Amino acid sequence: MPHYRPATRADIATIAEFQLAMALETEALALDRATVIAGTTGVFDQPERGYYYIAVEEGAVIASLLITREWSDWRNGEVWWIQSVYVVPTARRRGIFAGLYRYVQSLIADNPAIRGLRLYVDQTNTAAQKTYTQLGMNGEHYRVFEWMK
Repeated sequence: MPHYRPATRADIATIAEFQLAMALETEALALDRATVIAGTTGVFDQPERGYYYIAVEEGAVIASLLITREWSDWRNGEVWWIQSVYVVPTARRRGIFAGLYRYVQSLIADNPAIRGLRLYVDQTNTAAQKTYTQLGMNGEHYRVFEWMK
C-alpha cells in the first residue's frame, strides 16, 4: 500500500524523469533533460514556486504531482493548481492518483487560507477526466486558454 509525502531534494531526479516520460507519452515531445532537471530543482530552490508531493510504494516513488498557487480575489485566498501529474505505468488504474489527491486535500482541508484545488487536463484525455470526476472535481465551469512561447 502506498504512502504519500512531500517530495524532498532526494526525489528531484525521479520527478524529472517522470516529467520527461510524461511529455513523451502525452505529446510525443522530447524535452531537454537539463532544462527539466533545472526546472524541477527550481521548485526546491524557491518554494514560492510550488510544492511536489509523491506516492511511495515498497521504497520506490511511483507517482508525483506539483502544486502551484494562484491568488483568488473572489475567494480572498489561494487556489492550489495540480500540475505535472505522473503515475508510473505499472501503478496506473490502482487508485494511486486518487490517494495522492486525497492526501493533498487533507493538507488543506482545515486551512481557511486555501480555498480549493484546480487542474487542467487535455480535452482528449478522457480517462483522466473520468478519474477527476469520480474524485468529485467539476470540469463544467472553465476552459483554459493559453499562449505559450
